[in-house]
Parts: sequence; structure tokens; C-alpha cells
Amino acid sequence: MSEEKLLKPKEFCQIVGISYSTLKQWVREGRVKVYRTTTGRWRIPYSEVERILGKREVKETRAIIYARVSSNDQKGDLERQVEYLMQYCSAKGYKLVDTLIDIASGLNANRRGLLKLFDYVINRKVDVIIVTYKDRLTRFGFEYLEYFFKEHGVIIEAVYGEEPKDYQELVEDLIAIVTSFAGKLYGLRSHRKKEFMHRFKELLEEVEKGD
Repeated sequence: MSEEKLLKPKEFCQIVGISYSTLKQWVREGRVKVYRTTTGRWRIPYSEVERILGKREVKETRAIIYARVSSNDQKGDLERQVEYLMQYCSAKGYKLVDTLIDIASGLNANRRGLLKLFDYVINRKVDVIIVTYKDRLTRFGFEYLEYFFKEHGVIIEAVYGEEPKDYQELVEDLIAIVTSFAGKLYGLRSHRKKEFMHRFKELLEEVEKGD
């Protein structure tokens, strides 16, 4: 072996822009050449950096557009999301793999478009996910999704960042959460649950009138 510079795993990950868990997977799959020291530690030839980054320069960035609204009467907004994101994708020079849409609450984990998105990510068929706002993917726990996707080599680009708060959608999400907890407290068909939810909705109406 020539006197080529050998990198520690941390150095390699920083230069290439991947996590250590991704590096371990690449090594298992034979995608990265490594040498072992006498103490069993990994060292990666610098030529591997040049090879991988060189491939990235010519590699197309595969993108998926994801758009969501909470109800059917917002279909106009859904169309505007898709139109803008397609323009954004084109301007960035991304290769559009698919456009996924959902008409459902951001609290709903069983959205058809979202589940299909997970399939793309797990099967490594996408490099970047494009949304207008972070809340379009999920109302809560965005950081968990972001971490999971990153571990699969996928980044999320939220074009506008944080979404302005929509009062009606926030109320619907709040009702969904309270309904779930009420079901656990009182049972799915309990009279007490119905009474509790009725009073809760009355309280929300009073708060809205108070504003």
C-alpha cells in the first residue's frame, strides 16, 4: 500500500457529510474500502473521499415532493403547494421521483402519502424530501422524522421553515388529541366520554368568542 493519507472514521464522516451509523452500513455493504490497524480500528484511504464526492458531483439528486392539507375544502392550497414545490425542484436541478399528497390531519400517522414516503426512504430511492413547511410532514415530532430520514441518507428541505399557525387546524388537532385521551380514560363508547368532549368543545367556542 502506498503512503496514502488514512482518515479516522470521524474525519471521513465529517468530510463526506454522513453519520457514523451510515458509514458502518456502507462498510458492511462493501461500499467503502477500509483498513484495520493492529488494534482493530478502522482507517479509510483519502482516495475513498475523492471517489465518493466525485460520484456525488455527477449524481442526480432524487427528490420527492410532499404536500398536505387537513380537509377537502383546502384543495386549492394543496394545488398551490404542489405547483410551487415543482417550480422549486426544477430551479434546484433536482430529479423529481414522485409527488405525494395527503388530505388528512398532521396527527394521522397512517396517511397513504406519508407511508409511501417511508417506503422510498427505507429503500434508498430518494435523496431529498421537499415540503413547504415542516408541519406539512407532521404536526408534532418533526425532529424524530428528520433524524430517521438523515440516518437513511435523506434530507428534508422545508422551503418556508415553520408554518404560520392556522387556528382552525390547531383546534382540530387539539380535539383529536383530547378525543384520544378521553377514549383511554372513559372507554370508546362511554357516555362520560361524550359528555366530556361536548363540554370541551363548548369551552373552545367560549375561548374563540372571547378573542
